[in-house]
Amino acid sequence: MSGSMSANLSIAVLLPCYNEAATIGAVVHGFKAALPGAQIHVYDNNSTDGTALHAMLAGATVVRERRQGKGHVVRRMFSDIDADIYIMADGDGTYSPDDAEELIRTLLTERADMVVGTRRGVHMDAGRQGHAFGNRIFNVLYRTIFGSDFTDIFSGYRVFSRRFVKSFPAVSGGFEIETEMSVHASRLKLPVSELELDYGRRPEGSHSKLSTFKDGAKILWMFAMLMKETRPFAFFGMISSAFMLASLGFMVPVLAEYFETGLVSRMPTWVLSMALMMISFMMFTAGVILDSVARARAEQLRIHYMNLIAPNLGYSAAARGEMEMKSHRQRKTGAA
Repeated sequence: MSGSMSANLSIAVLLPCYNEAATIGAVVHGFKAALPGAQIHVYDNNSTDGTALHAMLAGATVVRERRQGKGHVVRRMFSDIDADIYIMADGDGTYSPDDAEELIRTLLTERADMVVGTRRGVHMDAGRQGHAFGNRIFNVLYRTIFGSDFTDIFSGYRVFSRRFVKSFPAVSGGFEIETEMSVHASRLKLPVSELELDYGRRPEGSHSKLSTFKDGAKILWMFAMLMKETRPFAFFGMISSAFMLASLGFMVPVLAEYFETGLVSRMPTWVLSMALMMISFMMFTAGVILDSVARARAEQLRIHYMNLIAPNLGYSAAARGEMEMKSHRQRKTGAA
């Protein structure tokens, strides 16, 4: 990275870790060599194998997060650390620190708020084909529901602008956090980019913490919740359609009998079909109302995002923080 691009920028490397003693030392040394001026932060998530000690000996700033789950760690990191550029990677050694410079260059040259390092060779992760299959399925599902901004929503190697980090309302508790980041960017139409990178295998003694079915179920549930929050009309419209089809399924035989004989011999079936029809109408109405609410929430998030100072190579994070505080005080004074 050219000096003119990075001279006034503070860079923070964020490494959420859980039992990564076998690899974290090498990862910290790798980032210190690749980005000599960056601050390395390791957030230890209740490790029992000495991860925190190895990271500290390697020269990283170590903080412990007691709430178990990557989402809790990321939320804490984004809240605690102030920088111009944030680099997030895993502590398992599967992402190369040498690629960080190219990710930062892409962020700056494309004026993006997030650059995702998409994984080339992800199917080799610990030799587990279930992860690769689930990764493909969920990426297709994401593009179907939320748009085609991303091709690898589960990549843990990402670079963010300060504006993204300080406007991201993280609510996830676990590995779903990457999905939430992607949906946040797609929802607010933020400038994003992707960069294909090699994905390494874990060294001997390091093991994946992912459970193919348990974590897959959590991610699927997160998809549903994010769809409910960001696309409520589509979400409740699908439920409304299901109830409508069920209602028609029970209703048609009763109506056929009525038109043929003039009698309704299956009154309970008719009542059930009417009840299902009413539920369908209620779900549709809920979707219409909540869609307006979701649009208002998106507008508020966008306004908050726009109130943060855009990336500017001429100002440091501290200077931009002061400018943002001054702007906030002026808005409060004007409102008063």
